[in-house]
Amino acid sequence: MRTLDLFLLVFWSDQFCDSSFSTMKVQGLVALITGGVSGFGKGFAEALLEKGGRAVSLVDISDGKNVVDEFSNKFGADRVMYHHADVRSDSDMENAFERTVQAYRQLDVVCNNAGIANEIPDWKKVIDINLTAVLRGTFLAKKYMDKKSGGKGGLVINVSSIAGLMYLPHFPVYCAAKHGVIGYSRSLAMPGAASAFSPDNIRINVVCPSFADTPIFETSSPRVPLEKIKAFKNSLPMVPVSDVVAAYMRLVEEDLHGEAIRITREKGIDFHKFKDQPESDLSKIVFHD
Repeated sequence: MRTLDLFLLVFWSDQFCDSSFSTMKVQGLVALITGGVSGFGKGFAEALLEKGGRAVSLVDISDGKNVVDEFSNKFGADRVMYHHADVRSDSDMENAFERTVQAYRQLDVVCNNAGIANEIPDWKKVIDINLTAVLRGTFLAKKYMDKKSGGKGGLVINVSSIAGLMYLPHFPVYCAAKHGVIGYSRSLAMPGAASAFSPDNIRINVVCPSFADTPIFETSSPRVPLEKIKAFKNSLPMVPVSDVVAAYMRLVEEDLHGEAIRITREKGIDFHKFKDQPESDLSKIVFHD
């Protein structure tokens, strides 16, 4: 007979759901953003700085020089940091977090935003970047923001997709990864269970954007000519990047926890309503051989 206790000990946390959260103010915040030099990540970084955020730490495998120069000229060189890093690398990510905290002596927001859509030829890369890297970033957020480790608490924003709430026949692995982000994040946000994740006052939420005009489209499939990808984009009701950035900012500015925010052209920003899950004492559930 195997109990579920061991599973819960590893994956669940009652203190991710601390009820004492206060509304977070943008002024003075330090945020680390993966996929931060383009698309949603860049837009979010710029919005934070415009509203008085202290600094943004941009993590990206793409060259960040142009964005760093742009932000330095607009906001000041001491308010932007860039890390050339692969979100699949434990050492790269650990280094990015450590350098950020060493430079600013604080970390308030972690946005696991990096993503790709190309399933061919390497579907494992889609899982590694869209799901495993989100877990990695969340573990590191806990390490550096946990009050028990000397942090101040904070906010984790995990980026899924509208594909995490539906199915896309041509992108099954992408859908699987994005469903995983939602399941993982909402599980951490639930009350009850064990102590593997027990940081105080860390809110965790998920953003599920619909199709938007970002570079992810242009790398979605090497077998599809870029002209066809552009035609496909033009046929869709694309969500403005500014709407997605507004959803990110709402999570910073409002007292939200365990939410999955959808952003669509039809409804704008709204909250996905999940079916009620029966409440039970999961620690008493057992599996029988």
